[in-house]
Amino acid sequence: MKKILLVRMSSLGDIIFNIPLANVLKKNGFEVTWLVTEKGIDVIKDNPCVDNTIFVPLYKWQNRGFSFKNIIEYLKIIRQIRKENFDIAIDTQMMFKSFMFMPFCKAKRRIVRTDGVEGAQYGGNERFTIPFKDGEKNIVFKYLYYAKYLNLDGADEVKYTLPPSKKETVEKVDELLKNLDKSKPTVVIAPATTWRAKHWNKDNWIKVINSIKDKCSLVFTGNERDKELISYIGGDNFINLAGKTEIKDLIEIFSRAKLVIAPDSGSAHLARATGKPAVISIFCCTPSNLFGPFGNNEKYFSPKSSAKCSPCYMKKCPLEENQDVCTNTPEPDEIINIVNKVLQND
Repeated sequence: MKKILLVRMSSLGDIIFNIPLANVLKKNGFEVTWLVTEKGIDVIKDNPCVDNTIFVPLYKWQNRGFSFKNIIEYLKIIRQIRKENFDIAIDTQMMFKSFMFMPFCKAKRRIVRTDGVEGAQYGGNERFTIPFKDGEKNIVFKYLYYAKYLNLDGADEVKYTLPPSKKETVEKVDELLKNLDKSKPTVVIAPATTWRAKHWNKDNWIKVINSIKDKCSLVFTGNERDKELISYIGGDNFINLAGKTEIKDLIEIFSRAKLVIAPDSGSAHLARATGKPAVISIFCCTPSNLFGPFGNNEKYFSPKSSAKCSPCYMKKCPLEENQDVCTNTPEPDEIINIVNKVLQND
């Protein structure tokens, strides 16, 4: 059995997009080790797509600033990696954070893409070019192309897996949802993400919620910083879990839902990876054909903004006037119609 190191450290969405690649590697007989940070450890540790994980506390290092303690911890991880004697290492992050490990990992073959930034392309001894442009295919296939480069069987197979929920997680979610009306289908709304330009107009959310609230049991999820938004759109009138969940809890919550509605976010991608609920991922400034959920047109939906400037794929809107115009569409009626369609199929 050959040993392979997969270097994809963040973000949550991209880590999820790499899970099909890890499953192809496993299917072809590799022992897979994944190098991952705080952003993805709860998605990768105990995931059947990997045999081992190596944890990098990158965000702890960043919060500390320059520190000899950081250097000591970094060198310990390098030694841990080198002891594994990997046959192959592949870098799908292609940034300086991955370059910190690739040249020193001692793998015989270190495979990188030619489109790396921050010098990441120099961390490998083999380089290849993706033969299609971003947007021509879903980003999952960009990462699966590493398997094609390695001439592996089933290199286009999209298979998501997630860690099974532990007993304590199930019990925690049971308590969080103890007041849920189970006589109606559960719809989870996760309205926030880290990019302001990805946020759908909050008044649009109100129109959708008012239209569907009597047809389903609503649950709202988010971080502490999302509480204001969730309160504004009416989440306090239902089960509001903002600030009360971790990623492992969300896996269990999404798995119990009929439908998850979110912008282009880690929550949307996580819900898709569970394979259980229908997913509506609302796209404003980012391209739906690149990041949208796919695989079943009756289950996965990517409604997008009708703004002429969309998708610009920029974190900050470049328009001096009509700031974030792309966040006003799609229209609420489009989302309501999709919700009704999903609920009617219950």
